[in-house]
Amino acid sequence: MVEVSYLVAFGAGIVSFLAPCVLPLVPGFLVYLAGTTVREGAAKRWDILIASILFVVGFSVVFAILGVLLNTILTSVASDVQVWLSRAGGLIIIFFGLYLTGLIRVSWLEKEYKFRVTGIKSKYVTAFLFGVAFAVGWTPCVGAALGAILGLAASQPSLAFTLLLAYSLGLGLPFIITGLFASQAVVWINKYSRVLGYINIVFGVLLIVLGILIFTQTLGLIADLTMINGYILGS
Repeated sequence: MVEVSYLVAFGAGIVSFLAPCVLPLVPGFLVYLAGTTVREGAAKRWDILIASILFVVGFSVVFAILGVLLNTILTSVASDVQVWLSRAGGLIIIFFGLYLTGLIRVSWLEKEYKFRVTGIKSKYVTAFLFGVAFAVGWTPCVGAALGAILGLAASQPSLAFTLLLAYSLGLGLPFIITGLFASQAVVWINKYSRVLGYINIVFGVLLIVLGILIFTQTLGLIADLTMINGYILGS
């Protein structure tokens, strides 16, 4: 059951990266942070890679702090309250799953709220601060997947810190890989961007199922099915 939660959190990070309003902007954004251009991406690959890593570290720090706060606050409440927190978390996950599938639309999720980073001369410091601003700012695509993981963290407070780290890893690894191959990434993204849009729908359905299991306190069924399959394959 714990492994499933981590896989969902990691997958949510990947979905956030592949979102239609994030993915096309990634290569240009990273080379901008590195102080170069897409055409010079191959020649200044390491500058872009370092900027990418610092950007990832920036938003990972924010998510890690958020995980610690959730863990500290929610694990101290009584067990009966945690049951209701779990049910509330399940409803939140279902809500964001419906949003990702496009079955519902919410106007405030379509808006973007962000902090601007200006006046910093060091491109590496700027990359880190942009990562922090990226985590603190609210974008519609990232917000839906992240909101679902926060709901999952509310249903499992003891895992809040590691769940948000798993989310950061799923979001951060593609950023770093794209930073390493920025020039090639532009071609790949332009070629497959339409197909990647369906990932939101698939992940949204997964979230709806997961949210129902959490709300009904039957998430353990996944662990039981895994054990049964392992027994069948082993025999």
